[in-house]
Amino acid sequence: MMPQYSLLLYVVVPVWLLAGFADWLCHRRSHIERTSGATESALHLLLLAEMGIPLLAAIYLQANALVFAVLIVGALLHEATTWFDLRIATSSRRIGVLEQMIHSVLEACPMVILMLVATAEWPQFLALFGLGTEAARFDPVLNEQAPPAAYGVALAVGVALLSVGPYVEELLRARRSPHRLPAENR
Repeated sequence: MMPQYSLLLYVVVPVWLLAGFADWLCHRRSHIERTSGATESALHLLLLAEMGIPLLAAIYLQANALVFAVLIVGALLHEATTWFDLRIATSSRRIGVLEQMIHSVLEACPMVILMLVATAEWPQFLALFGLGTEAARFDPVLNEQAPPAAYGVALAVGVALLSVGPYVEELLRARRSPHRLPAENR
């Protein structure tokens, strides 16, 4: 396995999942259900999907021009949704320094993922833009060097426990909340 993929699988993905969980803890501590509520919480699930799907493509498909296009579109959508999410959050609640630092990690991870895969598969990255010597390939082909099944199971459990589960809980908590704090108390 190329070192870029080892870094992606065993460093970036765990750090990203842990940062997402830490962000959820910050939201829970700040009582997001009484401030920005279900709208912000739903955006967190959208953010997860916007880069979760491209990440899975980068792990389980051969990284060709198609995968790079999916990664780039996912990263751009993730950034746009992050901007919208922060507009809602900052207008309705205080975001502390720790949460801001966690957001830095969450925002950087999509670009780090893209850069790691691009450096591992540089000819196809260039081909997406009509550069280099290879022709761009847009066929979804399973990655013959995909991580073992145990990694897939661990990834699924990690995503369920550290991302999907907490953010679904947050959304349900926000939807059940009977009241929101007045702006001056946030």
